[in-house]
Amino acid sequence: MEKKLVNNGEFVKINQHNIHIYIKGNVDKPKIVFMSGSGTVAPVYDFKILYEKLADEFRVIVIEKFGYGYSDIFETPCDIDTLVSIQKEALETIGETGPYILAPHSMSGLEAIRWKQKYPSDVCAIIGLDMATPSTYKNWTYKEVAKRIKTMKILRRLMIHKIMNVGPLNGECFTSEEIEQHKLLRNRNAFNVCYINEANAVLKNADIVGRDGNIECPTLLFSSNGKQTSKNWIEEQQRFASIMNAKLICFDCGHYIHYFKSEEISSEIKEFVNNLDC
Repeated sequence: MEKKLVNNGEFVKINQHNIHIYIKGNVDKPKIVFMSGSGTVAPVYDFKILYEKLADEFRVIVIEKFGYGYSDIFETPCDIDTLVSIQKEALETIGETGPYILAPHSMSGLEAIRWKQKYPSDVCAIIGLDMATPSTYKNWTYKEVAKRIKTMKILRRLMIHKIMNVGPLNGECFTSEEIEQHKLLRNRNAFNVCYINEANAVLKNADIVGRDGNIECPTLLFSSNGKQTSKNWIEEQQRFASIMNAKLICFDCGHYIHYFKSEEISSEIKEFVNNLDC
C-alpha cells in the first residue's frame, strides 16, 4: 500500500519520522493552518473543499499529525503540549513561522487554544470549525472514553473501514486519483494507534487547557446542529463564543461542516480576516 501512496505536499522529519504538510498560496499572504479532528484519515483531502476557495487570498497550510494522512503512523506522547510542540516544530522546520490563523476542526480545538496559551505570538486568530473546547468534555467520564476506545479497536480488528466501500462526503472536489488516494489512506489509517492514544489522553488534555484559563484572541466560530457530537454541543459553542466575544454562525448540518457549507464559511473567513492584523 505504501508504494501506491503519492503525497501532494512535503515531508519533514520529526523524531526521525515523517510529518506531511501541504501548502498552497503566496508566502506574503495571511497564513491559515488547518488542524484536523480526531480520526480524520486524510486531512489534506478533508479540508480541500474549503481551502481551494481560500488559496487565492491566503497561504493555506494543512498539517497532518502522526497517524493522519500521509504522515507516519508513529507513537509519540499524546499530552496536549507534545501534540502542539510537534506541529509547531514541523512548521518551523519547513520554514513556516507565525503569526498563524489556526483553523481547528473538532478535538483539535484543544490544540489551538493550547497553542495560543503557550506561544501567544504564534497565533493571531482562531477560526473554529465545529471545534471542541475544554468544557466540551466536562461531562465525559473515563468509562465513556474507554468504551469508545474499545469500539475503535474492535472496528480496526474487523477491518470495517475496508469492508465499507464508501467515498468521501466531499468527493465532488476530488480528481479520480485523489479519490483513490483517500481510499488508500482510509484503509491504512482508520482507527490506528495514534487515534486511540489521543482519545485516551483527551480528558486530561481538556483539563490542562481548561485550568490554564481563557485566551484573548480574535475568533470566528462555526457550529453544526450538534446531532453528530456530544450533548449540549450548541450550548457549549455559545458559551465559548461569549467568552471570546466571537461571532458564532450555526448551520443545520453535520459535524464536518466544511463539507456542507464551504461557500458560506469561505466567505465569512475572508470578511473576518480582512479586519485582522495578521
